[in-house]
Amino acid sequence: MRFLVVDDSRIMRNILKNTLIRLKFKSDDFLEASNGEEAYGILMKEKIDILLLDWNMPTLNGLELVKRLRAMPSYKDLPILMVTSEAAKYNVIEAVKAGVTDYLVKPVTEKNLEDKLNRIFQRKKA
Repeated sequence: MRFLVVDDSRIMRNILKNTLIRLKFKSDDFLEASNGEEAYGILMKEKIDILLLDWNMPTLNGLELVKRLRAMPSYKDLPILMVTSEAAKYNVIEAVKAGVTDYLVKPVTEKNLEDKLNRIFQRKKA
């Protein structure tokens, strides 16, 4: 299982990675990027199984990256978990319309991240 963790905050990337490690994923399962443009470059070179993506970032924000990826046939089924502080209902609706698989509002807890990942994995099996 290969994760790409995208957030402009190094602290938040570390929180997500450490939480995933506590959920029994291996530390070498993670790649990281500090903005959408950097993430896009990684996605074009590496096989990624799940994208954990912040909304608010410089260069290319998370929502713009989702739209770019969903326009490409090879990324139409990539699981994308938007992990963001954007908690308003209209933000969630906008992200879902753009193509995110699920949505998680910060702060992230081990339990809510595990629940979201389990839902994503269940959908992927179906």
